Amino acid sequence: MSKPIVAIIGKPNVGKSRFFNYVVGKRISIVEDTPGVTRDRIYADTSWRDREFTLIDTAGFESESEDSLLNQMKAQAEIAIGVADVILFMTDIRQGVTSQDQDIALMLKKTAKKPIILACNKSDNYGDAPAELYEFYNLGLDEPHPISAANAIGIGDLLDAIYEKLPPKEEFEQDDGKIRVALIGKPNVGKSSLLNKILGEERSIVSDIAGTTRDAIDSDFENEFGSYTFIDTAGLRRKAKVNESIEKFSVMRTLFAIERSDVCVLLIDATEGVTDQDAKVLGEAHEAGKGIIIAVNKWDAVEKGNNTMEEYRKDVINKLSYAQYAPIIFISAKSGQRVNKIFELINKVYANNSLRITTAVLNEVINEAIAVVQPPTDKGKRLKILYGTQASTNPPTFVIFVNNKELFHFSYQRYLINCFRNNFGLEGTPVRLIIREKGKDND
Repeated sequence: MSKPIVAIIGKPNVGKSRFFNYVVGKRISIVEDTPGVTRDRIYADTSWRDREFTLIDTAGFESESEDSLLNQMKAQAEIAIGVADVILFMTDIRQGVTSQDQDIALMLKKTAKKPIILACNKSDNYGDAPAELYEFYNLGLDEPHPISAANAIGIGDLLDAIYEKLPPKEEFEQDDGKIRVALIGKPNVGKSSLLNKILGEERSIVSDIAGTTRDAIDSDFENEFGSYTFIDTAGLRRKAKVNESIEKFSVMRTLFAIERSDVCVLLIDATEGVTDQDAKVLGEAHEAGKGIIIAVNKWDAVEKGNNTMEEYRKDVINKLSYAQYAPIIFISAKSGQRVNKIFELINKVYANNSLRITTAVLNEVINEAIAVVQPPTDKGKRLKILYGTQASTNPPTFVIFVNNKELFHFSYQRYLINCFRNNFGLEGTPVRLIIREKGKDND
């Protein structure tokens, strides 16, 4: 469902990320004393007074800087302002009104044209109306709200103020119909380059500085194939190389991006081949039950022979054997080779991941499977599959009722899943089985 968007804006190190984490109830944003660690937009859904909305944490807003990365951070914040329905301008009451606060307030009043709520954070040891608060009226915005994100002071009143400024609920009752696609993979495989090629603009920070995409960012895109939200994620590194606390949070954020996606596109560097880290990243998406596509990037840099692509495909399947259901596409984000073909795969995989099968049709396939290969026996007892039904989608999950769970060996479960794939397609999606004994209460 589409939700209103609230963007948190402010100069670095005023507590935006701490407030964000408190409200959404998860440690999603980086909380670090180093200014500028939240370098890209971060989104999370939350709710207040039964009203759902999406909260965006942004990079610290630097009004003027010669540093190219800081300028890109400013651009990210401006994008968040552009898509927001309500802007939460956060300041630091201990610092008072700074020249940066004045610049941001002026910019917001001139360009935002939407509700702006002023919060004065770090009001830890003040009363309801600290004297220092009145200085912030000089910014020319509405009444400032004293809060302490660290000590959960004044948060409810601030959320009430946000609630009052949200657009009418009726505007968001329809599903936006977008397929959420997470671009995942280890660092430097071309995730941001692919996103920029698709969007035709420099939406994700691209820099020669290693690890510049620390946070997951969202980009809406629409073409003749459909409507999509692309999530460009920080690359998952090997744990041995995750030394900084910031990098540790980046790993957590990548996992969160996988969780909130519909389809994951794993990018593999064609010049390096499949690595253990590729297998780990894909394993996270597989375990989360997401639709999966494997995109071998930088294919233009590989020296070709008579059967190079098929040999490479076999190698990928061999090393990622638990996800043999995932389609493989060979692309070049740099040149755009086969990039458009990704959309057809996304649509197909999303449809398969969302597929619902009637109980009657499912049991026809189960009965045919039993007729071809008899269920296993053990010590004179034979497994009896009584019937099955689909419990849920995303991924397709089936409840199979049997006479004895212990007799339903993994090999026969795999055989049954393969029968489902042969009959229903299901390319690009995991399939789950829940085994229950008829007449018994099972969790």
